[in-house]
Amino acid sequence: MTPQAAYLHVPFCRHRCGYCNFTLVAGRADLVPAYLDALNRELAALTQPRPVRTLFIGGGTPTFLRGADLARLLDLVNHWHPLLPGGEFSVEANPADIDAEILGQLRAGGVTRVSLGGQSFSPRKLQLLERDHDAARIEQAVRHIQDAGLVAAVDLIFGAPGETRTEWQNDLDQLSRLAPAHVSTYGLTWERGTRFWNRRLHGELQSVDEATEATLYELAMAELTAAGYFHYEISNFAQPGRECAHNLVYWAGGEYYAAGPGAARYVAGERSTNHRSTTTWLARLNQGLSPVAERERLSPDERARELAVFALRQIAGFEVEWWQEQTGQIFDQFFGDSVARLRALGLLEIVTSPVEQSLGTVPSRRARLTHQGIMLADSVCEELLRSRQRPAAVATGKNSSFVTKT
Repeated sequence: MTPQAAYLHVPFCRHRCGYCNFTLVAGRADLVPAYLDALNRELAALTQPRPVRTLFIGGGTPTFLRGADLARLLDLVNHWHPLLPGGEFSVEANPADIDAEILGQLRAGGVTRVSLGGQSFSPRKLQLLERDHDAARIEQAVRHIQDAGLVAAVDLIFGAPGETRTEWQNDLDQLSRLAPAHVSTYGLTWERGTRFWNRRLHGELQSVDEATEATLYELAMAELTAAGYFHYEISNFAQPGRECAHNLVYWAGGEYYAAGPGAARYVAGERSTNHRSTTTWLARLNQGLSPVAERERLSPDERARELAVFALRQIAGFEVEWWQEQTGQIFDQFFGDSVARLRALGLLEIVTSPVEQSLGTVPSRRARLTHQGIMLADSVCEELLRSRQRPAAVATGKNSSFVTKT
């Protein structure tokens, strides 16, 4: 099976926000023509169009491109990765860029979904996060997207310096009133090398404590669920049937194409990542060289652990039988005592339920994080990634967890 998903990275922004560590160049509109030429060369290495079920153009800010530049980008993507019927085509956007003209271009280019980097409705937070829009622009953008018949998705950040429960509650209330189809909530991360990292190092900014961050996250889960959103992944909520199909490919361990500076792909069992420097990526393609900076082929054991960790990001978890079919491993044997330890700590649960199959009803087990496990997901993932298989003598013994309902 060839990949059914593709990601394209657009590295342009008017301004780099203080917390941002993504691959981008700020204020370099002069590089756009060269970028589009290089992107065409990189995509041409596919040798023939590769149809996909999900497309995602991210950044940076893809809507930094306007007019003929945006039209050319969409033409390139649609030529090399034509969207299959019923597919999902997402584009990230800055609320300040959204108007009737750009939405018309996006619709004409086959886009079905627009993901807005709103981040907050609070004037204080927006100024702190160095965003170039206000709450009114977010609301206007969401309304325009909805009126255009496209799916609206909005990102919010919590845990900004000085943030209170009341401020975050106001963000959630305003978002609920807008009712976008999809919501992503992310705790502010402090990435080494960003201005926020350096400002915290010099005492100019202070991160919120872990207890406050946990309270804000739990508030998001409670409020968005009450507003009718389905919490389907650790950071993501959707109205029924509006989950991000592209991201579901990642969490199910699927393969995907990618192009653009810093873009990472997973094709034919190999992971590879392009050079993060936009100018280096441009130069290499201009010289007829590969834009890839790193390649990695996971061992079967590494692949098995990674598949479990990705799938556990989904609130519903994954069917153990599916994981075993994908990896050829026995779940309880492979993870040694790690699963038992995580279950004892109340972080992971294995639920058994009957499933109808051609030969009758058979038990099916599902591994998923508990509420506490969701709060400590990074620790659970670290435990599973460093787990060791049980000795064969133990693994071949009868294991009651295969048949006991928990």
